[in-house]
Amino acid sequence: MNNKRHDIRGNQSEGSFKRGGWQVVYSGFILIMLCFFIMLCSFSTIEEAKVLRFVKSFSNAVNILSGGLKFTEGSEVLLPGLDMVDKRNPLADLLQRLEEIIRKVGFSQSEVTFSMSESGLSMRLASQVLFRVGEAELSGQALPLLEKIGLLIEKTDYSVRIEGHTDNTPIHTEHFPSNWELSTARAVTVLRYFLETRDIPAGRLSAVGFGEYQPLYPNDNEENRSGNRRVEIVFVDGPKMRGGMDEVTDGAQGEDSEKRRESGRRRELADDL
Repeated sequence: MNNKRHDIRGNQSEGSFKRGGWQVVYSGFILIMLCFFIMLCSFSTIEEAKVLRFVKSFSNAVNILSGGLKFTEGSEVLLPGLDMVDKRNPLADLLQRLEEIIRKVGFSQSEVTFSMSESGLSMRLASQVLFRVGEAELSGQALPLLEKIGLLIEKTDYSVRIEGHTDNTPIHTEHFPSNWELSTARAVTVLRYFLETRDIPAGRLSAVGFGEYQPLYPNDNEENRSGNRRVEIVFVDGPKMRGGMDEVTDGAQGEDSEKRRESGRRRELADDL
């Protein structure tokens, strides 16, 4: 009788193991599939356009971007992890260096301002910083400032566009029949100074005069008109520090060497400025 009971318990234990065995197999299958999908994700690449579409649709649904980042057609949106460092740091570094120049030369924030746009970084110089009223010859106080800006242009590979702007006060002199001529002459004067004092390829520089037709403020009072009389030096977004885009190195050793050379160029530029 005792032996029979023992056999029955043994059969029940074996049956229980057989019935639970599928759980072990299923768990192993799930683990294998998980590893497979992790491997697929590691081989995949993030497409920025898909990310932007997802974020835009999601923000419209739950309004997570209310009061913050907004999406508009035709505008560029920088997302963390999507080459933000490459797109933002060079111009930010350039802005910092220009601000250092302004502090060293001693001009105020009302005389020199900056503006960032899709095309690049614009440095706005009030006309009284560079020229006397109605003239296109550089004043003495402008030379130390332009000297350091020219050095910065020489040490980088940015294309630079120099723009002349005036207010709407008519001018009619022997040299300048209108504001077109005055604004253009001032832009060319600054360009020529850079070419004559620094080793800058002429193809990197351009000059244009807009006259009174691109004002920053309404020309309804003297303060606004003074703000509209300006020269803008626009650093067009493109190649950065000299050598940074020209030399291609392979392997970690080449990358480290390039970083050391780049660091040396930055220190040299800081010392010169």
